[in-house]
Amino acid sequence: MIVIGGGLAGLAAGVALAESGWRVRLFEQRPFLGGRATSYVLPDGQHVDNCQHVTLGCCTNLEDFYRRIGAAGKITFFDRLLFLDPQGRRGEMHAGRWPAPFHLTWSFAAFRPLTLPDKLSIARAMLDILRTKGKPPDLLENGGISMLEWLRRRRQTKDAIERFWRVVLVSALDEELARTDARFGIDVFWKAFLSNSTGYRMGVPAVPLANLYDGCKSEIERRSGEVVLRTPVRGLKIENGAFAGLRFDEGREETADAYVFAVPHTELGDLLPQSMKQSDPALANLDKINVAPITGVHLWFDRPVMADPFLTLLNTTTQWIFNKSALCADSHGKEKGDPAGQYLQLVISASYDLLQKPRQEIIDLCLGELWEALPAVRDAELVKATVIKEAAATFSPEPGVDRWRPRQQTSVPSLFLAGDWTATGWPATMEGAVRSGYLAAEALLRSAGTPRRFLQPDLEPDGFIGMWLGRQSAATGN
Repeated sequence: MIVIGGGLAGLAAGVALAESGWRVRLFEQRPFLGGRATSYVLPDGQHVDNCQHVTLGCCTNLEDFYRRIGAAGKITFFDRLLFLDPQGRRGEMHAGRWPAPFHLTWSFAAFRPLTLPDKLSIARAMLDILRTKGKPPDLLENGGISMLEWLRRRRQTKDAIERFWRVVLVSALDEELARTDARFGIDVFWKAFLSNSTGYRMGVPAVPLANLYDGCKSEIERRSGEVVLRTPVRGLKIENGAFAGLRFDEGREETADAYVFAVPHTELGDLLPQSMKQSDPALANLDKINVAPITGVHLWFDRPVMADPFLTLLNTTTQWIFNKSALCADSHGKEKGDPAGQYLQLVISASYDLLQKPRQEIIDLCLGELWEALPAVRDAELVKATVIKEAAATFSPEPGVDRWRPRQQTSVPSLFLAGDWTATGWPATMEGAVRSGYLAAEALLRSAGTPRRFLQPDLEPDGFIGMWLGRQSAATGN
């Protein structure tokens, strides 16, 4: 069988199918694996991630995937999330001794960037999420409502929206609150912050992103498969109106018993002939799924300017600062190739306003915000900088977008889909990408008469939430 695309979705499908006894041939158009969640080397030898990708404790399928490919030990988990507002007030979120859903209560109560009215309004909304087990009735409206509208209905204060809800959700979902389906936003808080006391823990790769996927290639190849880079698909071979193979450069053609397309939905829409789209309504609506951008700003200073491993800024264009010199350190505690200075990576999700701005303007904007947030920057020299814009980093989780997301098994014989944009129940995350790959593998195996399950269940609710849901389940006989 053939997998097209070497991002997380394609790799997850390829590894799962290789484990199931299929000979997998994976074709990737880039010279490296990982897709949008990868890294590459600058001319001076410096490794840079195209964007800092992280995982959370609630990402059970991503954790399973890392385990399968031997990369679990390359992820460092953190129990404390740090925040800083323009007034210099720091806030910290970490679990205490109380069980879920109260494990973050004490750190939330002491969160200095928020006032008491802010916290009370947030608490009211959280209670609503708890009462409805993460599925408030107004999320079921036809077409969905935006997260911003959901918050307004719950009378959230301006700072509660800007300094709490927006900070978490724009980073998690890569979209502004007014353009985000409330269902996705509520899911983030239910799964990561309320139902389990470890769901919020953040895992950051301790190696360049591309290094996470070394085990994928070896896992496929040791099972008689192959991974071929720098090989873009140029078209589909259609014979007698049926899908019959793939066309590559120089007239090369490849055929297989089954195909998993794990490419961005925009690319798939361009590849598919009109006849194939007409045969499956789900394939005809791919152009209705919009995209959202992420911008990464990489800064190298001549001296250390930041002690924390990462920091979230409030009310600024810059959303996250990652101390790459600490997160990807060698045995001497310095980032490889940078023995004296410090390398920071800044992340700006839903960065629509930056797409047309020149590189130097973005750097100057971020430096000005760092000058206020990290006083040591004022005495440091910027050695070099680069900006990476991903205009189509994710699909946009707009209200009602799920109606356009196709399932992994199509009505076209032997054609399966993988990608975070397919119907996974999750937004555009690495967890969603892996889920889609596992679901595609399961669909293919079912069609072949050899069903097998790869999809992992969500993180089990614990604490009072687990007891409450357990009693409800027992009362209803489920």
